[in-house]
Amino acid sequence: MTRFLSEALKAEEPFFRLALQSMEAVRGHRNTDIRFSIGVRHEARKKLRELGLDPDDTTPPELYHVLQERLKSDDLRLTRRLRTLAATHVSAEAEVVSGMVHALRELPDSKGCFALKNSSLRAIFRKLPPKKAMKRLGYRSLDSFLKHEDPVSVLAAAFLSEGITWQHKLLEQYKRLTPSDFENRDIRITRPDSARWRQLAASSVNRKRHNILCFKEAGALVLLPLPEDAPPGAVTASLALALHELNRIRSGSTFLKLCQVRPDFGNLVKTVASDEPSLAVRLFDQPVSWQLIQRYYSELTEKFREAVFEPHVRLEDMAWHSVEESLGAIDPDLGFWKNSAHLGLLHQHEPVSMNIVDTALNYCNGLPF
Repeated sequence: MTRFLSEALKAEEPFFRLALQSMEAVRGHRNTDIRFSIGVRHEARKKLRELGLDPDDTTPPELYHVLQERLKSDDLRLTRRLRTLAATHVSAEAEVVSGMVHALRELPDSKGCFALKNSSLRAIFRKLPPKKAMKRLGYRSLDSFLKHEDPVSVLAAAFLSEGITWQHKLLEQYKRLTPSDFENRDIRITRPDSARWRQLAASSVNRKRHNILCFKEAGALVLLPLPEDAPPGAVTASLALALHELNRIRSGSTFLKLCQVRPDFGNLVKTVASDEPSLAVRLFDQPVSWQLIQRYYSELTEKFREAVFEPHVRLEDMAWHSVEESLGAIDPDLGFWKNSAHLGLLHQHEPVSMNIVDTALNYCNGLPF
């Protein structure tokens, strides 16, 4: 086993080494880990050349700062592009998050999902009224609230306004749901935009330092406006994280589709809403995340066996789209980041990541090397 993988993943030893040896024995000792490590280093050297750096004479601190400068210029260009999209297709305000919502909706990526019906979500709100959210948005009655606001917007407002106790009660309501409460439809990508909503969103974003709400069980992504004083890099970070959340929605949707015949379906809805579902099979002494299964079949379609997943899940349900490739579809000038999510260099046993999400978050937060 290569030390590179162990250190880059900060794996717990000797369990990681023993687990790899066990997997290699099952696969006929193909040295997959060694070939993968060599591939990572080879691709990282190619990226260094694209950055104008010498692969044989570049220190990790130099790489870190060059990536920060690359992200800075990419973020400025992406922001201008999203504002242009907003002004052209949404409104004359050229608000960057409006452009982001439009870009996400227009992506050719798979948008189908298995999600809560509006009627079922409204029924839950009637049993569990989000009173604080109702007050924050200026509604005097629950009927008026549910009539004038989309159920996903009500859910988002509740998560921004109600406390942990209310959220726990909501998860308990989810345990009573059945497959008939769900439907096949497209993922909803929204941006609530009334004056009161902007006020509610502003206080939340300033407090929590992020503007994305993901509701896997509802098949919905809600983007809140970025503050005027948002740090440099916030646009790229937000868009990349939004793309990641879309993948999480797809994964949660497929898991629920697969589990429709389970007697504990409601408990599984609760799990999807509050955590990442996993399988009982253990790998590296940990449960196997369903996301890992979905990513595997999305890339190795020839391995998909319909008999295992029928009648509810088909191959097209196993969609998982690379964040970097989707960013490149929105702005072709972001092509540098394609196939870089798993690349990096080691420095004193610590990885220096070439992943655009890592780079953007480091840049947003002004983190030194």
